[in-house]
Amino acid sequence: MNETRSELDPGMRQTGVRKIRIDEEQAGQRIDNFLRRELPGLPKGRLYRILRRGEVRVNGGRVRAEYKLAPGDEVRVPPVRVSDDGETPPAAAGRTLLENILFEDRDMLVVNKPAGMAVHGGSGVSFGAIEILRSARPELRDLSLAHRLDRETSGCLVLAKRRGALRTLHAMFRDGKVEKNYLALALGDWQHGAQLIDAPLLVQHRQGGERHVIVSPEGKPAQTRIRLSKSFSQYSLLQCQPLTGRTHQIRVHAAHAGHPLAGDERYSDAAANAQLKKLGLKRLFLHAQSIAFPDEHGNEMHFTAPLADDLDKFLNRLSNRTTSVPTSVAPGAYGNR
Repeated sequence: MNETRSELDPGMRQTGVRKIRIDEEQAGQRIDNFLRRELPGLPKGRLYRILRRGEVRVNGGRVRAEYKLAPGDEVRVPPVRVSDDGETPPAAAGRTLLENILFEDRDMLVVNKPAGMAVHGGSGVSFGAIEILRSARPELRDLSLAHRLDRETSGCLVLAKRRGALRTLHAMFRDGKVEKNYLALALGDWQHGAQLIDAPLLVQHRQGGERHVIVSPEGKPAQTRIRLSKSFSQYSLLQCQPLTGRTHQIRVHAAHAGHPLAGDERYSDAAANAQLKKLGLKRLFLHAQSIAFPDEHGNEMHFTAPLADDLDKFLNRLSNRTTSVPTSVAPGAYGNR
């Protein structure tokens, strides 16, 4: 394939061919918008040219720029030369992730992702966890995300090191064989006991591409199990188990139940968040505490991410302010003792 002179400048770099399986979070967007995020630095005209020429394939076939991606689609992103701008992920971020590896074998990595770090670049984010890890571990050429976490959410993130492992993990997520447990702090005193929230969720796209999710009969099925772990009078520490993997699912279901999550700037109360900041909570209190799924022999693999120091200290501060009533706090539910 001939390249223009500008594409051969020293500030350009060659990308490799990639095949990306589209998940629920990526679905619904146009293929041209998806490629803009996957190929930052590629000139707009060049992007549409590779689409017209059929260099981009979805499920083995050509698509137009307006094609909307569906869950399960396989997108072939061709090798191209893109502007490098000398940007590489910061080494400190790479060290942070490497220090927070919870498990590694020949097939996968499990890391404790810090809050504030996106899982991938795009939408104004230069680098996410996947780009940072690829830079820190360049030998892992096929490293891919097995699932996603919101940028504001900390905790267990699984990445596949091989294409075969990625297919296996995707199948387990799709077939409901993965058990995920989250620790969340909600506003108010939870009086619902153990509850299954079954409420369909609809993703709305606001101006600028911002995603907002609402409970709607027109949405996709979504179920979350929620139970109380510990009461702090005005706040409730909850164990949340999503049975489906919808965008912002726990956050929206908790708000739907009348208990929005502490520090949630999208679905919670601004005045309540301001009060929480005064108490020391600077971010969303939602942590992917554990993830479990069977290995190739049917034995369960279970991984747990310790709660970050800032959230742990905040819970201790709440304990000192209120008379807490423990219920069924799981081992390591909070505190790194």
